[in-house]
Amino acid sequence: MYLILLVLNDPDRLEEVLAAWEKAGVGGITILPSTGLGRIRQKAGLREDLPLIPSLEAFYHHQEDISHTLFTIVDSDALAQKVLRATDSVVGDLDKPGNGILAVLPTASVHGLIRRETTGEAE
Repeated sequence: MYLILLVLNDPDRLEEVLAAWEKAGVGGITILPSTGLGRIRQKAGLREDLPLIPSLEAFYHHQEDISHTLFTIVDSDALAQKVLRATDSVVGDLDKPGNGILAVLPTASVHGLIRRETTGEAE
């Protein structure tokens, strides 16, 4: 099994990415609001009063600073590669700056997933 993490820089592409992942065979996706240190520094400059890890509540006050972090677990490397291609088709080449960051991590153990009967993929 594999954990797929995507930091999506363009919040306007969220619905497209979700649809592409579902079409690729992903059963369930968790979405979290997120931002990075680079965005905070670009927006506010280097400030000594800025916390290293701001609260999620602070993000909601600055919607333009929000990225989305998506994660899911899939059963196979083949499906992970399909999700990577689907993501590239929506956001563009992930090797280019500003399109996002995607990581695929092998998982040693996963508990609590409900498997979809129709495709056999994990949710």
